[in-house]
Amino acid sequence: MVRGKVSWSAIGATLGFLGVLVLGGCAGLGKPLEQPRINLANIRVEEMTGLETTFLVQLRVFNTNETDLQVTGIECDLDLNQQRFATGVSKAAVTIPSYGSELVSITVYSSVLSMVRSMMSLQHHQQLSYRLKGKLRLGGESMLLPMLPFESEGKLSLDDITPRKNS
Repeated sequence: MVRGKVSWSAIGATLGFLGVLVLGGCAGLGKPLEQPRINLANIRVEEMTGLETTFLVQLRVFNTNETDLQVTGIECDLDLNQQRFATGVSKAAVTIPSYGSELVSITVYSSVLSMVRSMMSLQHHQQLSYRLKGKLRLGGESMLLPMLPFESEGKLSLDDITPRKNS
């Protein structure tokens, strides 16, 4: 009876077979998700206190993927004229259909100092340049990529910022 003798060719064949299984499994996962395209759809003042202003920002999220995006949360920073203006997070629960779009709302907060810096830059500019940067948090079945980064730039004027509606 011969024991303990293992052939190197058997080990190589077993490792090769496992490698094919692993690579085949990864290939079946599909192509990586593309970053969503984001447009600033609306910005509205919600509340003003002594040191902080709260805005409700609506983002139009475009999904250019072949699969629905199940968004469970969003985080973003809003810069105006290259200055940090507001930051926010939201536990948004929305499904953005494949090759479709949805509005996603997020509450952002701006300090008085950030607002003063942005307003001072208006003396030289008729319009404000904005930049949104953030991440969509994803849920759903076996998502290997739990978040998708996004970035968007554009122009807006003070007239585009709607005041809070009195109820």
